[in-house]
Amino acid sequence: MLRDLAYLFFPTYCAACDSPLYKNERLLCTTCRHELPLSNFHNVNAKKIEKVFYGRIKIENATSLFVFQKDGLVQNLIHNLKYRGRQEIGEEVGKWLGEELSQISDYQLIDCVLPVPLHKKRLLERGYNQVERFGIEIARKLNANYIDYVLKKISYNQKQSKRGRGTRWINTFETYGIQDESLLENKHILLVDDIVTTGATIEACVQVLKTIPGIKISIATMAITE
Repeated sequence: MLRDLAYLFFPTYCAACDSPLYKNERLLCTTCRHELPLSNFHNVNAKKIEKVFYGRIKIENATSLFVFQKDGLVQNLIHNLKYRGRQEIGEEVGKWLGEELSQISDYQLIDCVLPVPLHKKRLLERGYNQVERFGIEIARKLNANYIDYVLKKISYNQKQSKRGRGTRWINTFETYGIQDESLLENKHILLVDDIVTTGATIEACVQVLKTIPGIKISIATMAITE
């Protein structure tokens, strides 16, 4: 009764379409769960993400759970995560993708999961790293270590969302650093982020990480742009 009363006065809303949820729905309404555009990359061995980085960086595997479409459900989902404080979105998406990856042999070899870090000033502004819970849940599903202190953002720059590809690359290159690199020596790591657009941020991270002896790098994101 108390749960029903709380729902009456404090309804929860779908993280993708903002419609009120029924009591038996969690985070997403039933309609959105069926309509979210899944990439299915890790199941069909698609190479779209690898093509983004072809000739730029060497990666073992790469996947995204969703396909990002302008003004679509995934855009609203990520917007709610990044700017409206709905951190449970990252947790739920991490469980979703992590469960799928745990069934695939290539991802069963992952030793560590690393989030793309925020600069400490950006972290203070937002209050959280939007990919933290996403990465933690994937690490749990893969029985891997979650490490968020080796890869660091060492310079503060403007938001990337409205920049072109060339400008983004210049703006992110050599803005990351590493500490305690021995923790990642000879390890297969999974670098996680929210969305792949131009790939500039992930490329900048990989350029730094690849200097660690024996490291292998795979990538997993919540979404990739069309």
